[in-house]
Amino acid sequence: MANILRSGARVAFTNSQVVPATCSVASTSRTEESMNDHINTLCKQRFYREALEAFDLSHKNSSFKISLKTYVSLICACSSSRSLAQGRKIHDHILRSNCKHDTILNNHILSMYGKCGSLRDARQVFDSMPQRNLVSYTSVITGYSHNGQEAEAIKLYLRMLREDLVPDQYSFGSIIKACAGAGDVVLGKQLHAQVIKLEPISHLVAQNALVSMYVSFNQISDASRVFSGIPTKDIISWGSIIAGFSQLGYELEALSYLKEMLSYGFFQPNEYIFGSSLKACSSLLRPDYGSQIHVLCIKSGFSGDAFAGCSLCDMYARCGFLSSARRVFHQIERPDTASWNVIIAGLANHGYADEAVSFFSQMRNSGFVVPDAISLRSLLCAQTNPTALRQGMQIHSFVIKYGFLSDLSVCNSLLTMYNYCCSDDLYRCFRMFEDFRHNKADSVSWNAVLAACLQHEQPAEMLRLFKMMLLSECEPDHITMGNLLRGCVEISSLKLGSQVHCYNLKTGLVHEKFITNGLIDMYAKCGSLGQARRVFDAMDNNRDVVSWSSLIVGYAQSGFGEEALVLFKEMKSSGIEPNHVTFVGVLTACSHVGLVEEGLKMYAIMQTEYGITPTKEHCSCMVDLLARAGHLAEAEKFIDEMKLEPDVVVWKTLLSACRTQGNVDLAQKAAENILRIDPCNSTAHVLLSGMYASAGNWEDAALLRSSMKKHDVKKVPGQSWIEVEDKVHVFFAEDVLHPERDDIYTVLHNVWLQMVDECKPQHKKRVLQFLDETGLTNLQV
Repeated sequence: MANILRSGARVAFTNSQVVPATCSVASTSRTEESMNDHINTLCKQRFYREALEAFDLSHKNSSFKISLKTYVSLICACSSSRSLAQGRKIHDHILRSNCKHDTILNNHILSMYGKCGSLRDARQVFDSMPQRNLVSYTSVITGYSHNGQEAEAIKLYLRMLREDLVPDQYSFGSIIKACAGAGDVVLGKQLHAQVIKLEPISHLVAQNALVSMYVSFNQISDASRVFSGIPTKDIISWGSIIAGFSQLGYELEALSYLKEMLSYGFFQPNEYIFGSSLKACSSLLRPDYGSQIHVLCIKSGFSGDAFAGCSLCDMYARCGFLSSARRVFHQIERPDTASWNVIIAGLANHGYADEAVSFFSQMRNSGFVVPDAISLRSLLCAQTNPTALRQGMQIHSFVIKYGFLSDLSVCNSLLTMYNYCCSDDLYRCFRMFEDFRHNKADSVSWNAVLAACLQHEQPAEMLRLFKMMLLSECEPDHITMGNLLRGCVEISSLKLGSQVHCYNLKTGLVHEKFITNGLIDMYAKCGSLGQARRVFDAMDNNRDVVSWSSLIVGYAQSGFGEEALVLFKEMKSSGIEPNHVTFVGVLTACSHVGLVEEGLKMYAIMQTEYGITPTKEHCSCMVDLLARAGHLAEAEKFIDEMKLEPDVVVWKTLLSACRTQGNVDLAQKAAENILRIDPCNSTAHVLLSGMYASAGNWEDAALLRSSMKKHDVKKVPGQSWIEVEDKVHVFFAEDVLHPERDDIYTVLHNVWLQMVDECKPQHKKRVLQFLDETGLTNLQV
């Protein structure tokens, strides 16, 4: 009979057999009692669809009466199957019948409407009930709580108390959940006190709800204390505390609770506990822990479960074990949208953009699931270089075709994609931003377009957009301020940086460590080391490795090497572990003050004591350290023994030192390596040509100049700027285009004349020769 019922065939019931529903109702000798029993049996066996079909068939006969018990069964079937339309139909049938519906039936109707999300219908039934009891209130409170209307749930709970109804554990469970959703800590503690007062013998429903509530309040110690006080814990208790610790960043404690639960041997973890535990493993980047839980999943029969499989796939992908992630994904019996999204995001985040697109295509062709906004965001985040522009535009077409442009997060991802893929075309980003700026742009949108300006080296455009952002309804956040500070560094505008500092003080964002570190870096790079130090000192005990490193690098690059080394010693005494950036600053400091032995020692302990693998920046610092001190042979040997392939910066450092030391042979080697890596590099041509000329080797100098013309290699002119009365003036080397050039050169000419008057007689000839070469003596004053 069960097989026939599962087939979905419409059936009618007789005393001894199942017969086709096409038989005439009049020709069958069904009694009202047998039909009611039949519907109740179907509901009891969870054949809800068949039960509702039997009801539809039976109520066509107006003389057929349905019993109160059958109505209750049918309403429960609608609750379980979340069938609002059928629920309303049965409710309407109840109202039109002569059935005397009591409080119990009304409570089931309330529960049905709440579970189906129709709170208006639930409230209408509740308000029209002649008699209400604790279950009535609990049903509506639960409905409000589960559908995000926490304020209404709390109001109804207070009304219930005024009617002298004493809450039970189910009432507490619902109202505590509503309190957690509303974020009302004070009310939550009051409810906890009520639970203790009214439920001296701990009830699991209320206690489990309290654990979840304290987790939502980020009060993990209170959650742990409630959990410890539960005398007989169930799987929900363990799941709540493990999920809580995992969500709030106490991953090791979450895994410890899992181990404790398993040690009792009473409980088998469910898919949700597996999910929380695997999330803890991925946050810790401990695939070894995750693989042990994977074995437990297999033993428990959850390896093919969509939820557990999705968590496993996510753990392996986040830890970089993509082959394991793929294998786990293919073992999921029926992947849902979340499972597809996890594998797509994992591949995208590790740079496998083409494979991520391939999985996206398989997802679309599977026929079981459809892509959502998360799928598209993951795909767009994978398109991060100009070669991916065409693929990104295809995804953009899909976004338009299937109506995802209404999703702001997708639009923001599109904006970021165009930023990375259009390295020479900022217009695309602006056009995309303008399409949705006025209607729905948020801080993420503004931050993305500001970052695009920085990416395309347009700090002035970024400042213009920031002014527009201030006029909009969108408030700048710490990411906005970080971009703005980077822009100040790009144009070396100390004045603008100070204004950004004032804005952060006014808005309170200055208390963000991210902003404070950005201010230290900005002041240091703009040459205001005093202000950088004041910001640093004001941090007190809130400094991290970024704070120390920013100031150390600032001192080192500004020529205060000894101060940088003193700061490094203070950093070590404070217990902060240096990182690779710190050692860039330390090695630069050693180079600037000529501490060769100290620099070599620092380079050694960076690897032996701190386990930091040298980068090309560290190697460049070491070459500079040795070459500046005149140890060109040691610098050459260091480059030859480098484990990393020397880049242009390393060879340029050596070439510059060779020019200072006059070592033409080694300079030629350095220049050849630069030109091998970058044939159009103007610096190598110019420096080597100058060295040939200084050594009197005019033939090689001429050949090098000829080679520059042949390969169309041009020296990039130097650029400087100065801010006068809120206007930035940009100058290039030998600039004759500035509108005030005559006045500028006149002032410069007068300055030089004063220098000639003040300088010693033996230097006057040299100064006048320089004036003649620069053309300053020919200026019309």
